[in-house]
Amino acid sequence: MKQHVQRAITGLCAVGVTLSLGIAAAPANAADEDYQVLVVGETLGFRHSHIDDTTRAIIALGEENGFGVDVWDPPQGSSPGQPTLTLPSSPFTTAADLSKYATIIFASPVDGTNNLDPNRPRLLNDTELAAFQGYIRGGGGYVGLHAATDSMHTVPWYSELTGGSARFRNHPAQQTATMRVESPGHPSTTMLPAEWVRFDEWYNFTANPRESVHVLITLDESTYNPGSGRMGEDHPLAWCQNFEGGRSWYEGAGHTDASWSDPLFLAHVLGGIEWTAGKVTGGGDCVTFNEVDGIIAGLADGSNRVEKLSAGVNAYLETAEAAADAGDHEGAIEVLKQAKGKAHGLQDDTLVAKIADLIEWQEALAAA
Repeated sequence: MKQHVQRAITGLCAVGVTLSLGIAAAPANAADEDYQVLVVGETLGFRHSHIDDTTRAIIALGEENGFGVDVWDPPQGSSPGQPTLTLPSSPFTTAADLSKYATIIFASPVDGTNNLDPNRPRLLNDTELAAFQGYIRGGGGYVGLHAATDSMHTVPWYSELTGGSARFRNHPAQQTATMRVESPGHPSTTMLPAEWVRFDEWYNFTANPRESVHVLITLDESTYNPGSGRMGEDHPLAWCQNFEGGRSWYEGAGHTDASWSDPLFLAHVLGGIEWTAGKVTGGGDCVTFNEVDGIIAGLADGSNRVEKLSAGVNAYLETAEAAADAGDHEGAIEVLKQAKGKAHGLQDDTLVAKIADLIEWQEALAAA
């Protein structure tokens, strides 16, 4: 994994130089493309200037790292879109049609539905939304970038996909702040410093998603002025989750155009793309204690044997979670190993694998 990340960063340095100089990268040979992704920049509301930069950067990442990129970003009213790059018609037709993409990247596709007017056109209409839901439930990937949390406010399912119903609330003036890596073993964070100082537009969210997602990065509000929407000591900014059979990854930074020629930021985003595409693993693969609890609850069959075993595993998990929350990651690992041993009695391979993911997550934290 470390070798993979180092190669990625080396390639991204070249990509960053290419983008900063405005030089078009040589197109990749189709035979070199291992998989396809879709970038969605369609905008029905405020259009972020970074969308074009983001699209070009992801195309360059694909050329450097072996994936092809389609774009859906048609002109809408006064919104210019990207007519030279966009597909001729919406790719959100059926789940089967979308299955050609290993992951779908939402690059700040604001649609103006934050007024919660049910009659206002959404980014995806009912047919397109059904296709997207089927795609995710069929194992598809989702990458949300910056204002991806400011779209389809009238669709609760999308709020859950982006993470814990955390939607964009507001933001203060752009300024320098410190991001703190909370999950250092994930493929999208292994290359990052523990404290990452950046200039960006920092979002405040309507809810803290922590109970539903695996938090990757938090913002230290003591290092900047978060404004009226401040979230307090616990301010998640980037997170991921296993969702309804698919994989979801979100990064709230990336508003500034300069982000998309920053090799470190691009390496971080590449990790999110590759993880949601199922091409890399690590750091516990975004598992959460709540996710494991849900698996155990689903095993209930009314028998005393399963009930007793489940109660035992749950007790270990509660102890491990308390230790993890207290920063005792070594202690959490030891208890999780006991939970894994007891889980074998429930004869569910998914449960055992997910507890192993919890152990891997805590091991990365202990090592850090």
